[in-house]
Amino acid sequence: MPLAPAPDAASFRPCALIPIYNHKDTIVETVRAMQAHQLPVVIVDDGSNVATREVLDALAARENGVLLIRLPRNAGKGRALTTGMIAARDAGYTHALQIDADGQHNAGDAPRFLAAGRSAPRALICGQPIYDESVPRARLYGRYVTHVCVWLETLSFTLRDSMCGYRLYPLDATCAEIDRAPLPARMDFDTEVAVRLIWRGVPVRNLPTRVTYPDNGLSHFHMLHDNLRISAMHTRLLLGMLPRAPMLLWRKRRRTACVA
Repeated sequence: MPLAPAPDAASFRPCALIPIYNHKDTIVETVRAMQAHQLPVVIVDDGSNVATREVLDALAARENGVLLIRLPRNAGKGRALTTGMIAARDAGYTHALQIDADGQHNAGDAPRFLAAGRSAPRALICGQPIYDESVPRARLYGRYVTHVCVWLETLSFTLRDSMCGYRLYPLDATCAEIDRAPLPARMDFDTEVAVRLIWRGVPVRNLPTRVTYPDNGLSHFHMLHDNLRISAMHTRLLLGMLPRAPMLLWRKRRRTACVA
């Protein structure tokens, strides 16, 4: 069903963006949670199975304000998000609230993300996870390695968590970065897009939010392949930081001077 920008301030027209791959049991609840906050919803089906496609088709036919985009085969979370962001921008939206389809993110925090985006429309509003005991320890410890790499790649502690898939994107700057150079197609997308937006000069706001790992949840993180991709990404970003280091340090010094 075609989307129309939400009736909001002219400079702030957000939508929700949900990539999905085989999460048929949680997608309806996630969509309705976003609609409860008056958000139109863009769903990008990343080549899901037949059962999930049937749920999505029924959802898109039944619900107003839901745009379903279908990729012909599984291309990865990053490709789904890139496709959805471009579609959202072309539909007239200024911001996209990315949330996972599996129910691990607290949809009740959506108004806090929107309020932060409305007050700082140029900023990337990043979820800073607060975990409970459901978090897999291997995943938790691995995140700290990525955090340290990102602090080196940006020469800044600005971004507190680069892997959380719950964030509000300013679409103009994000789509401009997508147009400038391809972004990763898979799980390394969230980290690389955040680093590159910081390089671009986009400010960051960190928003603490509760994250849970549901019982019998379906994860598409492949420990070997995705960790190899993430390692290659950090190598690429660290090398990319080197010619940008003078600019990044100058920005940091200027911010410090402004605060003083």
